[in-house]
Amino acid sequence: MIEPDYVTFMARYNQEMNGRWLAAAARLTDAQRRADRGAFFGSIHATFNHLLWADRVWLWRLAGAKEPTHPREKSTSFVEDFEELAILRRRTDREIVDWAETVTVDFLATPIVWFAGTPREFISPQAMRVVHMFNHQTHHRGQIHALLTAFGQDTGATDLWTVWGQGDPMVSA
Repeated sequence: MIEPDYVTFMARYNQEMNGRWLAAAARLTDAQRRADRGAFFGSIHATFNHLLWADRVWLWRLAGAKEPTHPREKSTSFVEDFEELAILRRRTDREIVDWAETVTVDFLATPIVWFAGTPREFISPQAMRVVHMFNHQTHHRGQIHALLTAFGQDTGATDLWTVWGQGDPMVSA
């Protein structure tokens, strides 16, 4: 399905895009960041919170990090202060990159069994969970991006090519 280089590349892409989104959001007022703009989680701040909370959960599930105690139904209020949220976001992105650099083919192929909110059992390789984590990040970052651009913020190019060649193992010479 995927290789370790994909995991590292996507972790670095995630880190780069989150840094751009945080910089753009920092140029807004707190009221603008918290304004309900009709996105799935309402505001930029709430969406940042949900995404950060989910990434902490994924680090727990995939990398053995400390399990978040904040409940899922309150993920949009994970961190109240924006500056604190930005610090934890950057730290989390660094943890994801560090973890990604340790991922092996064997880890990705390891089958995992779980129950996703239903009594139905799911079995898949860890790779599927990793792909889902990156897909989830991209999905909600897209929402944040739409909200930021509605406020006139420019985050620059967002294609994968924006990080291609920045020391990534997927780049061929």
